Parts: sequence; structure tokens; C-alpha cells
Amino acid sequence: MAFEELLEQVGGLGKFQTLQAVAILPILMIIMSHLLLENFTAAIPDHRCWVHILDNDTVSTNTTESFSPDALLRISIPLDSNLKPEKCQRFIHPQWQLLQVNGTFPNRNEAGTEPCVDGWVYDQTFFSSTIVTEWKLVCDYQSYKSVAQSLFMAGMLVGGFIYGHLSDRFGRKLVLKWSLLQLSVWGTCAAFAPTFLIYGSLRFLSGCSAVSIMTNGGLLLLEWASSRSKAFMITLIFCAFSAGQMALGGLAFVFREWRTLQLVLSVPLFVFFLSSRWLVESARWLIIANKPDRGLKTLQRVACINGMKNAGEALNMEVLRSAMQEELEAAKKTPSGFDLFRIPNMRKRTLLLFFIRFANTIPFYGLMVNLQHFGRNIFLLQVIFGALTTLARCLALWALNYTGRRLTQTFNLFLLGLFILTNTFVPPEMQTLRMTLACVGMSLSASASTSFAVHLLELLPTVLRARALAVDTMAARSGSTLAPLLMMLVVFHPTLPWIIYGVTPMPAGLLVLLLPETKNQPLPDTIQDVEKCKKISSKGNVSNSYMKVTKF
Repeated sequence: MAFEELLEQVGGLGKFQTLQAVAILPILMIIMSHLLLENFTAAIPDHRCWVHILDNDTVSTNTTESFSPDALLRISIPLDSNLKPEKCQRFIHPQWQLLQVNGTFPNRNEAGTEPCVDGWVYDQTFFSSTIVTEWKLVCDYQSYKSVAQSLFMAGMLVGGFIYGHLSDRFGRKLVLKWSLLQLSVWGTCAAFAPTFLIYGSLRFLSGCSAVSIMTNGGLLLLEWASSRSKAFMITLIFCAFSAGQMALGGLAFVFREWRTLQLVLSVPLFVFFLSSRWLVESARWLIIANKPDRGLKTLQRVACINGMKNAGEALNMEVLRSAMQEELEAAKKTPSGFDLFRIPNMRKRTLLLFFIRFANTIPFYGLMVNLQHFGRNIFLLQVIFGALTTLARCLALWALNYTGRRLTQTFNLFLLGLFILTNTFVPPEMQTLRMTLACVGMSLSASASTSFAVHLLELLPTVLRARALAVDTMAARSGSTLAPLLMMLVVFHPTLPWIIYGVTPMPAGLLVLLLPETKNQPLPDTIQDVEKCKKISSKGNVSNSYMKVTKF
């Protein structure tokens, strides 16, 4: 943990950290937009079957000119239980007798019906085109929308595992640059995908790269932050994600054609790739990776940028080796991802963190990717969700500093489950109340995610941090991949997916209490630091107990 002392000498929160954040936070914003892109590119507009008498421009007007479109629709499309035109059925033959029926609405069982064998007609009020309208992903094929969302999340699951290992081996900056180039290529190609299969494959590859950018971009900020500023930096990162949500709502409102929106969010990544050459590699990682020469030069450069030139000149290899002797000795032994599960204390932390992340991600993405469930104006909902999550994450920073990591998470997770379960039993007609409860739930989920991210990074050693984040990413992507697929359970009961979304975070709130409190503690650099924390904590508890007894 001696790196904290070196970081304080060169500046733990100064001009350099500000410049690094200005370069990285816009990248994280656009990555969040990619993650939620299917809210708009895969939106399901109102639709009905194409019918010959109403939608064929070549039909003679002599037969139909005396009838209004509403009348022709009535004789062509049966009504559902809510007296609205069916989305997936039509009459085999026009039911002219229905024009003479007043006050009664026979259902489709009274006349022959058939599926939409000639395709569908879509409402273009909100979207000129989506992947749903282009590849006809409605009715019997509606589950393909969930598949498209899950493919991106599955890509993040695979990418987190692969790139987490590469990041610990080759560095944060190199892997970040490579991932930016990949995502810019995959995202641009997805805008020209000719089939759903190719589109889904490109979205999977995009997910692999996106998670690497999120992880390594965050590490390049956090591993340059001092202990006092870690929570603030993590809050900034998550606020960038919220800003990305709001930006997506605005861009989707302007660009209603899905290919254009996909392109608008992909092309800027080429610029970010070119500008990433000016990012500075993590000196913490360089030293732990047994590259002290490069680490020293990087620290001296940061000291100069932060206006601490004298401190940079006084910093030499002898000082660095003296301050980080234990870390450099540990660096001679190549760590393995299996160390996360081989060492008892690390295994306990890893497994608990895995489940907590999984349980929090399911309701978060259950709310995020189902905006159409809460209202028709999903552009406004996306912006509202982004604004509320920004506020919630700022409040989480206050709570983390005053109540600690554990109590903040437990409180948020329990309330999150309670609000989702309450919303489950609100009638669909009460849209305002449903949207309000969803907004509160989204805010609580964002607050819980921010609190968890702070706690997670403070519990993991630098030497295994990227690998541990890969495991955390696997948990998060398992939850985010499952969240859209749970909506398929509506065929059994309409509220079943939402009950699952509400129940899962509650046990996670209890398990948080089994993890140690890390408020105001420095980041651990080695596995030995984690084990020492356990021993110190045990001794501290005994000491505190003794002092209380003698004082009494």
C-alpha cells in the first residue's frame, strides 16, 4: 500500500487527474449509449397485419371509396380483449356485416382469422425504422428482440473474462486502445448489417470490446486517485454513464432511423481511438507488473503536470524501491486468476462480490431495457432515468462518506426490491404512478451500483484487480444477459419477470454485511495486503473491545 505515499507526493487529485478524466469520461458516456442502444434501435412500434383491401395501393377505389379507413380496419382486423385491433391476427375475409353492428364487438372466434401472412403495417410516429420493422421481429418472432439485447450482454460477459486477463498482463492503456479500435469497427459495420444474424454477431463482438473499455477506462482513472478521492472518482465515472443515458435519449429523438443512430454512436469512437495515445498508463500497474523504470518516469511526469516539479525531481529509483519493497518482491511472482479462489480470504470476497453484483444487475437492466413497459415516450423516459441516476449517484457519494460502504448498499438494495415489487401490482392504467415507482427504483439501483463499485475496488488488490473485475464483469453480464430473457416468462404470467426483478436484490443486501468495511482505507496492492487487512481487522476488534471494557 506504499504507492499511496508516492501518489500523495506527485499529487493524488490535481491537474493530471482532471485531464485524464476529461479524456476518458466522454468515452464512457458513449459506451453506455451503446449498451442501451436496443431501447431505440429495437423498439417495437404499434403494428397490425397488412390487409389487401386497406393497404394495397392498386386496389380499385370504386369498392372502397365510400368507406373510411376506420371502417375498413374494422372489417379487416378483429379486436382484442381491450377492444383494440389485434396485432397478430386478421380476418380471412372482410366482415362487411360488422359495419351494421352498433354497440357490440364480436371477437375473432365468431369469424375465421389467420396470422399476418402478408406482413405488418407499422406506426411510424416515433421511429421511421428499427431492427424490429426491418426484419419483422414481431408476434411469433418478438423474442428475437430480447435475443438481440442479450447478445450484446453475452459479448460483455465473454469480453470481460478475456480482456481482464490481457489488461493485467499488457497494461490498461494498450488494451483500452485496442478495444476502442475494435468497437468503432464493429459498431460501424453493424449499421450496414444486411441480416439479423450478422447484426447479432456484430453486437456480440461490440459487447466484448465495450466491457474492456469500461473496465480499463475506469482503472486508468481509479489507479491514479488517492484514497480520499476514490469514491469521488467512481461517482464521476457513474455520472458519465448517466450522462450517456441522457445523451442517448436526445440522439434517438433526433435520429429516428436505426442505422443512422447506430452510425452516429460508432464513428466518434475512431476519434477517441486516435486521442487515446495521450492517456497515461497506470504507474501502480507498472510497478506491480515489475516495470519500475517506466513506473518511475510516469510518476515524475505526473508530478510535473500537477505542478510538483520538486517532488518529481526528488523521486528516484532508490526512493521508489524503498517505499515499495514488498510490492516489488511480490511482483517477481506471477499472479494467477486462480489466486482469487485459492486463498481463503480472497475466495470469500470474490464469491460474495460475484453474487451481490449479479443480484443488483438483474433489476437494473430489467428496468433499463424495458422502457416501453412504463410509457410511450421512451425518449423522455431515457432522459429522466439518466438525470435521476446522476442525482442518485451524487447522493450515494454523500452516503458512502458518512455511513460507510456496507450500510449504504444494504439500504439501497432492500428499498430497490420493495419498490419493484410494489410497482408489479399497480394496474397498467395508472401510468403516472408506475413511472414514478420505476424512476425511484432506477435511482436506488444506480445508487446501489455506485456504492458497490467503490466497495469492490477497495476490496481487491492491484495485482489481481483487472482479473477480479473480469470475474465481476462475468457476474454483471450474467445478470444483464438474463434480465431481457426473463421477459419471455410473461407467457406464463405477466408479472412473473417483475417479481423476480424485485426479489433478487434483497438477499444480496444481507450478504453485503459479511464483507469488511473499507471506508477511508487505502487500496490494497498485493494479495499479502488483503491478508494483512484481515489480521489487522481482527486485532483491531480485540483492541477496541478491550478498551471499551476497561473504560467502563
